[in-house]
Amino acid sequence: MTAEPGGSPLEDFLADPASCTLDMTSVVAHCAKALGLRHAVVYLADIQQRHLVPLTDVTAALPIDETLAGWCYRTQSLRVEESERDGMTAWFPLIDGAERLGVLAVHTHTLTAESLRQGRAMAALLAMMTSSKRAYKDTFVRRTRTRAMHLPAEMLRAFLPPRTIGNPHVVSTAVLEPAYDLGGDAFDHALTTDTLHAVVLDAMGHNLLSGLTSAVALAACRNARRVDADLLSLVEGVDEALSQWLPDQFCTGILARLDFCNGVLQWVNCGHPAPLLIRDHRLFADELSREADPPMGLRSLLSARDRQVHETRLRPGDRVLLYTDGVTEARTADGRLLGLERFADYVIRASATGEIAPETLRRLIHSLLDSQDSRLRDDATILMFEWQPSGRPAGTDAIG
Repeated sequence: MTAEPGGSPLEDFLADPASCTLDMTSVVAHCAKALGLRHAVVYLADIQQRHLVPLTDVTAALPIDETLAGWCYRTQSLRVEESERDGMTAWFPLIDGAERLGVLAVHTHTLTAESLRQGRAMAALLAMMTSSKRAYKDTFVRRTRTRAMHLPAEMLRAFLPPRTIGNPHVVSTAVLEPAYDLGGDAFDHALTTDTLHAVVLDAMGHNLLSGLTSAVALAACRNARRVDADLLSLVEGVDEALSQWLPDQFCTGILARLDFCNGVLQWVNCGHPAPLLIRDHRLFADELSREADPPMGLRSLLSARDRQVHETRLRPGDRVLLYTDGVTEARTADGRLLGLERFADYVIRASATGEIAPETLRRLIHSLLDSQDSRLRDDATILMFEWQPSGRPAGTDAIG
């Protein structure tokens, strides 16, 4: 590389077109050297968010629940400790938008305000690069899996969006288990300039055809959504697609859209458990309960009326939970069904501690898995979104 006058080593490295073709390990090494840091390691969260796995075999994986690195991941905040060798180690969260990817370990002789600033800049750069490269780099996929994935799960996961998305007004996050043996559960969420779109699906059965049903439903939703179709048109698109291509299949689901400028929530319930509303650390179990329409793909069961679009207005700080029945039918350590009340109670208690939404769902799904020796009776999917418009403190009255 030929350094331009006045350019820093990092600027020179990033400006070099050849840098774009380097593998991630080389990029990390070059960035650390350019910033004057002794050493840096990228750790990515595995698919179940139990371990932080280094991109290379230079060191061992770290448990998320038992290490300082894991604390950095769980809280999305900087953590610092003395290095096993001389010097210090700073742990920076790797976050792309609202999505937690892992952590960056920066080893240096001394920590200064400048080195911390450089570490944050490096973490931001590497997070964006990770999101870009993992879409086509199987190296990332291999490192973040702990065992072989079943074919239906492989197919369905190819259609899923990032676990967490968000902006200053709203965050949406989801978990889905069993991670390696999915059947027909799926979720989707996306943002426009003023709207959050959220979908949870549960297809009939637990096999490749079930996964294909959910994949077709997701594609039909996105196809309609991307031409600015309304909710009824989205559902009609799924009905038509399933009727044409998979006439013997159906799926239940909730299709929702939130205008995060004014808090207006609209949704269609297609034979699915009703959404749950958590407000001021209390469950309003019936607030979003409405008569459900038939599942998608069974349009012939509709009466003379059309499907119904329901509407309400959220208050700042409200959390809405969409879920599949595999969650409430899960059994806890004492052998009892989790049920609706205990499911909501867990989220409420976690919310009261100030825990961020993605961490709440990560801990909840692990508590279900661990209480059953990692076995669920059915797929369990949870999607939770929180409306927190900027400049409006939680607990204030909604607009209008």
